[in-house]
Amino acid sequence: MKGDTSLFAAVDLGSNAFRMMIGQQVRSDQQWLIHEVKTMREPVRLAEGFEGRSLDALALKRGWQALERFGKRLRGFEACRVRAVATSAVREADNAAEFLAGAERRLGFQIDVISGHEEAHLVYAGIAHTMPSARSNRLVVDIGGGSTELIIGQGDRPLLTESLAIGSGVFGTRYFAGGHVSVQAFQQAERAACLPFEKIAYRYRTMGWQQAIGSSGTARMLARIIKANRLNGNGQAGITYAGLLRLSIHLMDAGHVNRLKLAGIQSHRLSTLPGGLAVMLAAFKVLGIERMIPSEPGLRVGLLHGLMREEA
Repeated sequence: MKGDTSLFAAVDLGSNAFRMMIGQQVRSDQQWLIHEVKTMREPVRLAEGFEGRSLDALALKRGWQALERFGKRLRGFEACRVRAVATSAVREADNAAEFLAGAERRLGFQIDVISGHEEAHLVYAGIAHTMPSARSNRLVVDIGGGSTELIIGQGDRPLLTESLAIGSGVFGTRYFAGGHVSVQAFQQAERAACLPFEKIAYRYRTMGWQQAIGSSGTARMLARIIKANRLNGNGQAGITYAGLLRLSIHLMDAGHVNRLKLAGIQSHRLSTLPGGLAVMLAAFKVLGIERMIPSEPGLRVGLLHGLMREEA
């Protein structure tokens, strides 16, 4: 793989996990598609490592070790074929410069700290590339560890974008420390998540959409659990408000993420489940979403698409 000039790489330094996707451009049915060659995921949990407004020593170490492993896979890649971006946790950290200095040295490539709005545009670019072009409006919801991006777009054009400072990792640490889930804590988390959505809801509901898409790991996790346990109750695919409510009842009854006895749950995602569920419930409630379908990763595909377009 090293030195293969047909390959491109996208590195996403998220607030929950660091991910890398290596892909190549392939021709299919008279259009260019991105073929996934290799993916790597490291559960770094940066959002859980804040002391005040700075990342603590353990979070820095976890991040640097992950990027060192990514860097070994990227040896031989030209700089023009790799793009690495950092999102919410690094944006918010007072010691971001310290983290980035060590991160770039270990990865071997520059890391761009992107704004929430640029993140939203990249997420939508990835969705537009992987899902059939639609003439009608579609809403994309991307719940990350430290922020949530909302985009209404048509075809390959984003029309309205917003980035909210709420996420599964941040809410997990704030309301569900140690994996404990009480009824009171869950209700507080959901109410807190509703507030930022309420500030932007009018513009989004006025523009409207015909399809809602969840592009994050949170959406894929929730859809998988709901499907495996038939929580939608009516045979509907994807994520519904009823399915989310039933999952929240199971979670509150369990009282702790480790006592949740449901199929389809991956152990490495347990810590982010309560926070991600609270944020998703708030999005459905405030925006009036009826059903959402999960998608493949948006941000990393958006990064790869941008790299390939620049070289074309």
